[in-house]
Amino acid sequence: MPLILETIVTTLSAEGALHLVPFGLIRGDGADGKETYVLAPFRPSPTIENLGANPCFAASSPRDIRVIAGAVTGRRDWSTEPCQTIPGRRLADSFGHAEFEVVAVEEDAQRPRYHGRIRHLAAHAPFIGYNRAQAAVLEAAVLSTRLHMLEPAKVLSEMSYLAIAIAKTAGPREREAWGWIEDKVAAALGPEARILDREDRGTRQERAE
Repeated sequence: MPLILETIVTTLSAEGALHLVPFGLIRGDGADGKETYVLAPFRPSPTIENLGANPCFAASSPRDIRVIAGAVTGRRDWSTEPCQTIPGRRLADSFGHAEFEVVAVEEDAQRPRYHGRIRHLAAHAPFIGYNRAQAAVLEAAVLSTRLHMLEPAKVLSEMSYLAIAIAKTAGPREREAWGWIEDKVAAALGPEARILDREDRGTRQERAE
């Protein structure tokens, strides 16, 4: 299996408008044998349109897990800063970021693959590790983008398992991020998708008894 890095990818439109979205970058090898990272968005996608106009992108590792949850639930207004070597912007509050130039494109009617080569790499803050709740938010965010592909029972089962880590290790940011994702899933599948709320109510009831 290839190495996939979960990042926040930023691209610019022809008019200079920023598009920010979570993406898994796939590590691969270019035609010349040098390392590349592949961006493979599904059509239709603003990212595809932007890369056609400006064939470069930045990928950032967010310090705040709410950025990932927010981006998949329509909350994209996060602070950015100018990139160093490409015409673009990167996430401001990040452990680090990389700037990529697209060096090859594999065209496809459904999912083209853009091979990016690193032009600039920078670290901005020490990274010790994510806690379990942050990892659960990341997995739930990915799950919420596949609601049209998965059976509802599968989604609810996965959400129930991930909610265990939220209940045990989440801080305020992780709780807020999880709430955004539960809202999105519940809007698609119904109120039974609000798993953490249900478990919290059960815990409070047990304590009261």
